[in-house]
Amino acid sequence: MLNPYLLRNQIHTIAEKLLKKNFELDISLISSMEEKRKKLQIKTENLQCKHNTLSGLFKKEKNFQEVDENLKRKLVESSKSLSILKIELNLLQEKIHDFSISIPNIPSDDVPKGNSSKNNKIVKYWGKKKEYNFIVRDHVEIGNKLNQLDWKSSAKISGSRFVVMKGKIALLHRALSQFMLDLHTIKHGYIETYVPYLVNHDSLYGTGQLPKFSDDLFHINSIDNKKYVLIPTAEVPLTNLFCNQILDEKKLPIMLTSHTPCFRSEASSYGRDSKGLIRLHQFDKVELVQIVQPELSMDALELLTNHAEKVLQLLELPYRKVLLCGGEMGFSAAKTYDLEVWFPSQKKYREISSCSNMSDFQARRMKTRYRKKTEKNNNFVHTLNGSGLAVGRTLAAILENYQYSDGRVEIPKILQKKYMKGIEYIN
Repeated sequence: MLNPYLLRNQIHTIAEKLLKKNFELDISLISSMEEKRKKLQIKTENLQCKHNTLSGLFKKEKNFQEVDENLKRKLVESSKSLSILKIELNLLQEKIHDFSISIPNIPSDDVPKGNSSKNNKIVKYWGKKKEYNFIVRDHVEIGNKLNQLDWKSSAKISGSRFVVMKGKIALLHRALSQFMLDLHTIKHGYIETYVPYLVNHDSLYGTGQLPKFSDDLFHINSIDNKKYVLIPTAEVPLTNLFCNQILDEKKLPIMLTSHTPCFRSEASSYGRDSKGLIRLHQFDKVELVQIVQPELSMDALELLTNHAEKVLQLLELPYRKVLLCGGEMGFSAAKTYDLEVWFPSQKKYREISSCSNMSDFQARRMKTRYRKKTEKNNNFVHTLNGSGLAVGRTLAAILENYQYSDGRVEIPKILQKKYMKGIEYIN
């Protein structure tokens, strides 16, 4: 949610900045609602003041047992009028609130303009692409030949966009999760956190998935009539750990990581990447979340992105770092870097991590503030999150980048001894 002060007093500046996100703010609508609110607020306050005066006179006369019937009638009338005005004001404020929560976050000034991936800015490339003297297979074919990615069984028990992993590929999937968690907790200083996989609607509102992206979520019908949703990312429960709280500045920054399954209906991605591990309804991810002071959030974004990059570097997977243009960014993000790993079968880079600074957008929705000793008022924190990494996509990238002509797949050296029980190849 944007700062209401900015919407009231800098509406044209905000509207211009939001054009970067391909979002056209209805200035006339919000201005007319705000003007009506101001008038209604003044009218309500004036009537409240008048009502308070009448009420005081009534109490005074009542004490002397000399109640003026005309005064009594005026008090009843003002009470009714005041109730009507308050209802009208509340309805208008709800309408303004509903409109406000549909507005995306303001992109940072250094975010490129544009509406497609062609307008993204490539920040850097890392790693050397391998050269193959044979026709490379994609990860689906590799998994099928190894008989360790079972699509038929997953389709039978669940449907499309699910997978059953077996044998060494299943072990590699588990090894990657453990490796990522160890790296982020031991080397990078994150606190490992286990979270629920079912969350309520308030949590999804807090991080910005609701109400706008309801169709992309899996909603659960519970027998106790409570509304639950399967998490689309651990960002939701991790960030909401601090909703409705005032944090001590001494506790900042807060850095958390969690390994969870993630569940997405992919309603907005129908027909794309329908084959393979790239876009599943259920997939594992190691998530990184930071809660920081506003003035430190852009530096924190660079740090968090570096932490995600380190996973790719240690696995020796070629990738590039991309600064997303406004039209490609998420609803809640102020600035986003995508890390894209090389897929030799497609001869292109594919997203494996998205790292974002949400500024105070989520904090306002969650009512998460922090207390500074030097200031009287509490300030909103800034929240950041990123994949560190998507486990299934990392697995797919390893299968493709480490393949041999005879069908074997080499295990990245950093995983072999500690995480793969000394196994060097999947065959």
